[in-house]
Amino acid sequence: MPDSNLNPPHKPIPTGPPARPASNHSDDDDAYNAALDADLKRGAKGPGSDAVPLKRLWDADMEAELEAALTGFDPASFDVGSTRSRPDRTLAPKGERGQEGKPGPRKGKVIRVRGNILFVDMGGKSEGIIGVDQFPGDLPEPGSLIDVIIDRFDPGEGVLILRLKGAAIDATWENLRKGVVVEARATKTIKGGLEVDVDGIRGFMPISQIDLARVEDAASFVNQKFKAIVTEANEREKNLVISRRELLEQERAEQRERTWATLEEGQIHDGVVRSIKDFGAFVDLGGVDGLLPIGEMSWSRVSKADDLVKIGDTVKVKVLKIDRTARKLTLGLKQLLPSPWEGIATKYPRGAMVKGKVTKLMDFGAFVELEPGIEGLLHISELSPTRVRRVVDIVKPDQEVEVRILKVEAEDRKISLSLLPAFKGNVVEAKAEADDEDDDDETPPAPRPEPKIPLKGGLGDRERKNH
Repeated sequence: MPDSNLNPPHKPIPTGPPARPASNHSDDDDAYNAALDADLKRGAKGPGSDAVPLKRLWDADMEAELEAALTGFDPASFDVGSTRSRPDRTLAPKGERGQEGKPGPRKGKVIRVRGNILFVDMGGKSEGIIGVDQFPGDLPEPGSLIDVIIDRFDPGEGVLILRLKGAAIDATWENLRKGVVVEARATKTIKGGLEVDVDGIRGFMPISQIDLARVEDAASFVNQKFKAIVTEANEREKNLVISRRELLEQERAEQRERTWATLEEGQIHDGVVRSIKDFGAFVDLGGVDGLLPIGEMSWSRVSKADDLVKIGDTVKVKVLKIDRTARKLTLGLKQLLPSPWEGIATKYPRGAMVKGKVTKLMDFGAFVELEPGIEGLLHISELSPTRVRRVVDIVKPDQEVEVRILKVEAEDRKISLSLLPAFKGNVVEAKAEADDEDDDDETPPAPRPEPKIPLKGGLGDRERKNH
């Protein structure tokens, strides 16, 4: 009988992955993964074995191809051989990660659509898959580029699991992490915000994170579904906090850049009135707020901007001026209406007598509206044939007056007016008498002359000498 110490029994060559250790300790996981990696490299099969081989066996060439395909990825973000991803790791390339490790979007080329799966070429001979239900409209054509985010690597299929940029994930505690987009439904109002349901997981949305604008009553959002970004996820404490406002801000920032890239002076856009000030209104043109000055709203004089527009109104405006350095935009509303100054010289010839309404008083005169959008200046020197100290002494706001056209400057949109021919003789005389009375009241009285002493001549001198 041969000595067992000299001729030890032959040990069978392993034909599959090593058994998973029962312990959940991280050292056991690392040992298991190391053993699995070794088996993958040598093929994990022995001579004469009839065991089912691993799904994918790599030789030296295929391993080099895989390394080239995964160039730029963080190998610590997934475990080869593991059937599930670790929720605290991301697979976005290091150079494309956002703040605090958030996965950033990447460009992928559509390869084909098979069933409800769309295959995407991610470069480096690596492929990813994405569900067609994530596309709200028509599916992209093969060869087109789309923005996707890498969720994880599926070692069983050897592909990357992708999601469309901005698409909501099927939430579980394993894949919930800060920065992912989820779909939530508001179930009820609670102190400080809303209680939400995210694929069966209870979460919380602060009232300040519901919308871009201030929300006074969160009850109006109950039973509504919306997308939101996870801002905090803790499975141990069952704590999930989401923000709809952060997602809206991201979408608005992306839209702002697209809008700035296409804006040109002279363009006409539809916008939404966001706020109203004394000097005008701010209109949103798709992520970009432009100022609509009160003087550019109408050809007529406008005293208050909210007389013409209200918050939330959709208005058609024209881009008047663009300051790309300061990121400022000036808009116009009246430019889309026919100008009343066209043919004004023919309509109001020099010397014609017309009626108008006083709209505004200034120290140097008064403005008179001849028709909507057409105003002329009635200079203080043209108010009366006598000297006028205050314009209000002659005309009042909203007063109907008859004026004479002195000069029309259509290009500068100016009309000079005179009120003198409209005065009747008795009115002029009464005004002159009133001015005289004002002069008498304001002029200080002249000093009284001293009494004159009669001169007596030489006779008076002699009398004084004699005395």
